[in-house]
Amino acid sequence: MVLGHILIVESNPHLRSLLGWHLQQADYTVSQSATLQQGRDAFHRHQPTLVILDSDLPDGDGLELSHWLYQQQDSLILLLSARSGEQDVVKGLKAGADDYLTKPFGMQEFLARVEALVRRRRSGGVVPLSMECKELKIDLAQRRVQLKGNFIELTPQEFSLLYVLAQAEGNPLSRSELLQRAWPEAIDNPRTVDTHVLSLRKKIELNPRQPNIIQTVRNIGYRFNPELIKVDNDFLAPANLALGRQAQQSHLSPVSRRV
Repeated sequence: MVLGHILIVESNPHLRSLLGWHLQQADYTVSQSATLQQGRDAFHRHQPTLVILDSDLPDGDGLELSHWLYQQQDSLILLLSARSGEQDVVKGLKAGADDYLTKPFGMQEFLARVEALVRRRRSGGVVPLSMECKELKIDLAQRRVQLKGNFIELTPQEFSLLYVLAQAEGNPLSRSELLQRAWPEAIDNPRTVDTHVLSLRKKIELNPRQPNIIQTVRNIGYRFNPELIKVDNDFLAPANLALGRQAQQSHLSPVSRRV
């Protein structure tokens, strides 16, 4: 079953091919472009569900194309950029991006973000760029975590694990599912998940021996406590483009192996 049509506008031919291959393996139809002009032409031809857009293109600024795509009101936009500063993320979101992923990034996280965007497109929702869980705040755009207002250091693997659990929105994930989604390479040892969950709990749980954020689901695996998930409206405000597009139509003013 084809899940949707995705247009990749990426200047790096190796990265472009790699992303395209993984998306095709995940049952998406994929088109590829290397320049701003090719991206516009391909958009008109295919009317894709989602555009994966490089912020630096050889014939222009990717943010310019992002703004143009946003005005078309048809496709979601995932912006890829080597710039990770807060102002860069804000510029990207204000240029029309629905999500922002900094390079280098793990392939599993990339695929998870694509899946989340497409899923919320089908449901008519929006993608949160930040989540709050009581005193824990997860910034998906800048890959940062705060506990009681203080930033805590997570390894890339710990963040990917936390991200995948949070994106599951309270649904339990088995150890094999977590290995597939959160780990960049094929690993068969489920104890690897247990070890990383234990390490993660020590950093984010108020009482790691009685975890409340990452819960154990007997005979299944783990889940992010659904009762504690809250979308941060401040982070959604610049990215709430689906609602903005609906408002315009109604004549209203309106975030391992690395690649």
